[in-house]
Amino acid sequence: MQAALYYGQEDVRVESTDPQPLGPDAVRVDVSACGICGSDLHEYTAGPIFVPEDPHPMTGAAIPLRMGHEFAGTVSETGADVTDLSVGDPVAINPIRSCGTCRYCRAGKQHLCESVALVGVSADGGGFAEQSVVPAGNAVPLPESVPPRIGALVEPFSVALHAVRQSELAGGDSAAVFGCGPIGLAILQVLRATGATDVFAVEPRDARRELAADFGATPIDPTETGAVKRIKSATGDGTDVAFEVAGIEQTYNDAISSTVRDGTVVVVSMFEEAIRTHPNTVVMAERTVKGTMSYLGSERSDGEFRSVVDLFASGRLDPERLVTETIGLADVESGFRSLGTPEDEQIKILVEC
Repeated sequence: MQAALYYGQEDVRVESTDPQPLGPDAVRVDVSACGICGSDLHEYTAGPIFVPEDPHPMTGAAIPLRMGHEFAGTVSETGADVTDLSVGDPVAINPIRSCGTCRYCRAGKQHLCESVALVGVSADGGGFAEQSVVPAGNAVPLPESVPPRIGALVEPFSVALHAVRQSELAGGDSAAVFGCGPIGLAILQVLRATGATDVFAVEPRDARRELAADFGATPIDPTETGAVKRIKSATGDGTDVAFEVAGIEQTYNDAISSTVRDGTVVVVSMFEEAIRTHPNTVVMAERTVKGTMSYLGSERSDGEFRSVVDLFASGRLDPERLVTETIGLADVESGFRSLGTPEDEQIKILVEC
């Protein structure tokens, strides 16, 4: 079996590997497609960050491991105790692995589990491979209207849905999104579906800014105008909520300053290094700054992952618009390099396996 293994910074190798063993409560999935995520790119350019160098306490995974956590495919084999999935079923993989016993799991917040792991990041069996074995509960059935290729995009849109819910945005509220990569653009789609008005998209890359405009946002090029000044000029005092999705000091501080007094800022990005900020921008205006991590629900029966599948099926979200290139498994490392080159104007690259 061919799979892309992560060995460290700028070192991803497509190699022949032995198929994973199939446990009684697991399913084997023939992978159709896997998206290259921004967090994958961080691991490639600056890692290891979340990929464990020593065995993970719950999964035992460590470098080298099979990458890829945004994927979908077709069930090709079921474990002896699996009764609710069959060979041939199309499924999207919810990559969250949790212990099920800590205080967060008991509260239904498996994404905050004290031992949390993600398939393809800190649990082996990622989707940059011809096959993957995952617990049956992490294989979410897809309706006929959502083919596995599109099912690979359920995971990033789940991150976006959770971020918008964390903001407690109400219909008619205004919003700003700082950074229009795949997650930022997915947030724009969720905002539109939620009924937000006066949405602003701050993004320096032309192609991403143009797509943000197609999604109903007012585009702002921060290299040409001050984003905070432009937003406040258009709204009077700022937006009700802002989303930081770029992971740099400037966008973090601008997201805070662009909101109204008592506004809410949701930080979605992973930062590669520490930044400087002034707490008074939060304290003096009674703003709220929230972090957001993954999404609620680690299995197929509940949570935001399941909700996104339903939103795809209903047509309220349009994930295909984000895909700018589809490549083969052998070219996965070139996909990483392309996404790391701003001149390429890539947004989302899917790897078909």
